[in-house]
Amino acid sequence: MDAGLSAYHYLCDLDRRCQSRNVGLPQHVSGEGGWRGLGYRLGAHQLLSSYDDIVEILTLPETTPVPGGHAWLLGLANIRGNLLPVIDLKLFLEGERTVLREDQRMLIVRQPGGDVAVLIDALFGQRIFDDQHAADPAQVGDGRYGHFIQRAFHADGETWGVFDLSRLVRTPEFRQAAA
Repeated sequence: MDAGLSAYHYLCDLDRRCQSRNVGLPQHVSGEGGWRGLGYRLGAHQLLSSYDDIVEILTLPETTPVPGGHAWLLGLANIRGNLLPVIDLKLFLEGERTVLREDQRMLIVRQPGGDVAVLIDALFGQRIFDDQHAADPAQVGDGRYGHFIQRAFHADGETWGVFDLSRLVRTPEFRQAAA
């Protein structure tokens, strides 16, 4: 820092330079019927969810078990001072426990009364589809998935189901994690 500049003026100058290099946020998908979301895998299902439902994506932190909780409630995690329930989504939907790995990812999902974390098997990142890629949701909406998948897309030999996380967190069974 130049000795002639006060700390305040230095910060103002730094802010001005940062603002001049701001590239902005990504633009929304243009065109009618365009859909954009986060792609991930849960078991054998290729899924997508709306960015509106996802607060952030994190690696799995240490969890503290909750006595009397369902098996799919892995426990509570301290995320920057907030305690969040961590749900094994595959166990909830399929009855099969997720194999935990060191690089495991979880989606932080908005829900009334506080956010919740759900485990996923693999993260693929942003996916964009047009109406021409629409597919029959029944192709991926088998079993309990069918309640949460009302839309699907097909591209590059893969069928992706749009998994409605907001519907999931409103489901009475999901909201009652105590056994």
